[in-house]
Amino acid sequence: MSEHTRVDEFLTSLLAICKPLDSFEMPLLDAHGATLAADIHAGDRLVLREGTRIRSTQIGLAASIGRDHLPTRPHPRVVVLSAGPDLVEPGQALKNASDEYETNSWLLTTAVREVGAVAYRVHSIPDNEEQLQKVIEDQLVRADLIIISGERHDDSFDLITRTLSGLGQITTVDMAIEASGRHNFGTIGPDKTPVVTLPGDPIAAYISFELFVRPMIRTMLGAATIHRPSVKAALEKPIASEPGVRSYIRAILSDDGKSVVPLENQDEQSTLSDANAFIAVSEGETSLKTGDQVTVVVLERRYI
Repeated sequence: MSEHTRVDEFLTSLLAICKPLDSFEMPLLDAHGATLAADIHAGDRLVLREGTRIRSTQIGLAASIGRDHLPTRPHPRVVVLSAGPDLVEPGQALKNASDEYETNSWLLTTAVREVGAVAYRVHSIPDNEEQLQKVIEDQLVRADLIIISGERHDDSFDLITRTLSGLGQITTVDMAIEASGRHNFGTIGPDKTPVVTLPGDPIAAYISFELFVRPMIRTMLGAATIHRPSVKAALEKPIASEPGVRSYIRAILSDDGKSVVPLENQDEQSTLSDANAFIAVSEGETSLKTGDQVTVVVLERRYI
């Protein structure tokens, strides 16, 4: 790969190491929330399409044609680890100036669940290669995918890289995304379990999760679509971007989807909870003015 890896190049590499999980027949109520693994017909009529997320309406339809089981793909099991010597669990006191609350495993574990996977959060890991290797090996028995993030301000990325390289085939890339930096990916262990590492900064970690990990999980689910929807909308405030890298600006998309407002203070983690969209700014754009049509990645709508 090139010195700076583009988003589409990296995603292609990630999707090449994951595949839909094997399907099996699941009792109707247990199938709720899973992904349909085959088309369902009532006579000659197609009533449910492969790749559909099974919700209450699909359960009701299946029952109405006499089905008490559905062919489904299981929820992927995703292990989330966060490494770093100065990470402190929420609820405990920060004792040193270098300490910070461990954020990423909480953020990423719940993000995994929102995609439709089973998530296992592993507590912060000491800055020790031998212990990290043992923890990862212990998790392989229950993982279809492993996500690891490091601390923001130390060399935990190098620790993670060394440890993973001793367990399988690992590639390191430097992403062409603003404030993102290096990522690892590859397969480890006897079953060649996919693994990906994300940045230590929570904002960068979540953006990478949306761009890369979410499509991996959706692929394992056998979903019909793996990407967030995107729309074109009019920019309500000018924005600037670093040249040569892609930026994802947290923003609010209007209810009608016709205009979008970038949030203030993009370095604040609160923008993640406030945003319902990302404005995608390409590598060749350094400034966009009010009224420009921009590409907007639509996140979940948030209702009270």
